[in-house]
Amino acid sequence: MPHFCPAYPTPRRHRASGLLMFLSARHSWLDALYERSYRMQMGEVRLPGLDLYMVNDPALVRRVMVEQAEDFPKSELLGQALAPLLGQSIFTTSGEQWRRQRAMMDPAFAQARLQVAFPVMAAATEAMLARLERLPEGTEHDIEVEMTHVTADIIFRTIFSVPMEGEDARRVFDAFARYQALVPRLVLPSIFGLRWLVWPWDAWRSRRAAREIRGLLETLIRPRFEARRAGGAHPHTDILAAFLDARDAQGIAFDFDELVDQVAMLFLAGHETSASALTWASHLLARTPDIQQRVHDEVRTRLGGRPPACSDMKDLPLTRNVFRETLRLFPPVGFMARQARRGCPMRGKQVEAGATVVVSPWLIHRQRDGWSNPDAFDPDRHARDDDAPRAGYLPFGMGPRVCLGAAFALQEATLILAQLVRHWRLEPAEAPEPRPVGRLTIRSAQGVRLRLHRRPPTRGGDA
Repeated sequence: MPHFCPAYPTPRRHRASGLLMFLSARHSWLDALYERSYRMQMGEVRLPGLDLYMVNDPALVRRVMVEQAEDFPKSELLGQALAPLLGQSIFTTSGEQWRRQRAMMDPAFAQARLQVAFPVMAAATEAMLARLERLPEGTEHDIEVEMTHVTADIIFRTIFSVPMEGEDARRVFDAFARYQALVPRLVLPSIFGLRWLVWPWDAWRSRRAAREIRGLLETLIRPRFEARRAGGAHPHTDILAAFLDARDAQGIAFDFDELVDQVAMLFLAGHETSASALTWASHLLARTPDIQQRVHDEVRTRLGGRPPACSDMKDLPLTRNVFRETLRLFPPVGFMARQARRGCPMRGKQVEAGATVVVSPWLIHRQRDGWSNPDAFDPDRHARDDDAPRAGYLPFGMGPRVCLGAAFALQEATLILAQLVRHWRLEPAEAPEPRPVGRLTIRSAQGVRLRLHRRPPTRGGDA
């Protein structure tokens, strides 16, 4: 049986002119790619605003991300666009400031250890199932909304020890959707040397959406920040408590704005990327009923009629590989921009100081010479040693700035997918196949609508 190949923007045959590239990327940077982008080892684009180098060669990727990471700090372009939401968090900072923040935050992630976090994940997943249970049988539902809700709920419970209720979830979803759609309009004019094209209206709307999200976080952080400064005892042992206790080498704690910055970053990174990937995983399973049935059988065999336990997650290899393959086809962060600190040669080209070097998981994961049938959804490839090139798979980045939550995200996704397919059969809705757009993360332009059918209970009372 041939593998399902999900839709994605058809690349142009030839590289577009600067103007056409700008107009295409304004909607989605995926639309600016052309056929050779998926084969080249290194590409160069000279724009009025900057020189940009796209690096796909695994050896160069490792050089930029790992071996000489200090010489390729994070590009300021995206940081400027994210500053209204994330401030000076570890996502946007570099150098000594980033090292100080990272050292202060590392101990906090003990609260995100898999065994500690699993009950939180399980409770939020049960809440998701309860919400879905209220839907009529066979109803058409935008699964993107649900995946955003459950992942935001999980990270909320992990940071604050409280669930994220429906109205708050909807507010954050709407605000972040607006914010994400505006980012290309704010970043691209700078890249193309057209800063005057940034409309004040877009900048204002971006700041307003960021304020909505940060405002929700601040209402939860402020009382505990003030209580901690007054010497009060912690009522919880969560990530926020660990952030409040964190001190740098000089014994200095985060001030309130720094604390909000780090929590906003963790909230964004902890739910948006997982929500994106889980939405696409649901779509892929709906389009491949044979694989969906295999996942259901795996979960039913492992769990029977009992609730899932943390130890079960390692014994659901197909479910886990569905998520891994989704991350290959639809990596939430489709590109990572670095800035050359000094001039250096790369594959016969002289990369000047200040040039932007882009590592794109989207392109690397679909390299025509790196993967067999690269556009196909094939979870089993991750069980084959010969078809998962280590240097060509980096959904969580690599090197010093590798995502701290990779194991957390994998466990979370395995649990959510296992419980979703255990209780529901997913079918595509009668609508055009969703097509990805590249903005901050890779999302569907119009959501992902599925039909949900209840599965009959098995012996033991579960599905």
